[in-house]
Amino acid sequence: MTITQYFRNIRDGVSSTLTGMRITFTHLVAREPITVQYPDRTARPVREMLPPRYRGHLHVDMEICISCRACESACPIDCITIEDVKIQKSSVTGVDGDTSPKVRESFVFDINLGKCMYCGLCVEPCPTGAIHHTTEFEGATTNFRDLIFHFVTPEMAERTLEKAKSQGFSLADD
Repeated sequence: MTITQYFRNIRDGVSSTLTGMRITFTHLVAREPITVQYPDRTARPVREMLPPRYRGHLHVDMEICISCRACESACPIDCITIEDVKIQKSSVTGVDGDTSPKVRESFVFDINLGKCMYCGLCVEPCPTGAIHHTTEFEGATTNFRDLIFHFVTPEMAERTLEKAKSQGFSLADD
């Protein structure tokens, strides 16, 4: 390294530092602050300002879910838990208008949003479109268990198990 190159490096370092400081001082002095007092003083509700393909909390429409477990197997971090039983066939209409044979029904369908990374990989393989992202994004809680969403209520689970039992199916028939 020559002396000329040494002083050139010093000059370049000082020059880039001064450029950075100039940008910092213009933001500090010349610009108006743009802090938004969320959630009290936003011009519109935040949900209206979100883009159409926003990935918020997951929601499952249990009326059209055929319990195919495609979402559970597609989830890279195993935050979806499904337990189901066989039932007699019925047809269910999905979001695309197609009907699908329903041969399984869930009695447990839980999503742990504390583990979820909102990647959307579980939404894509669903043949009926039962699982989708919502515009809900506020998930702050003091209890981690509140982030486990149970989409099958205890009453629904009891009805499902009774229906499977009356049709001669059991959990061992998997």
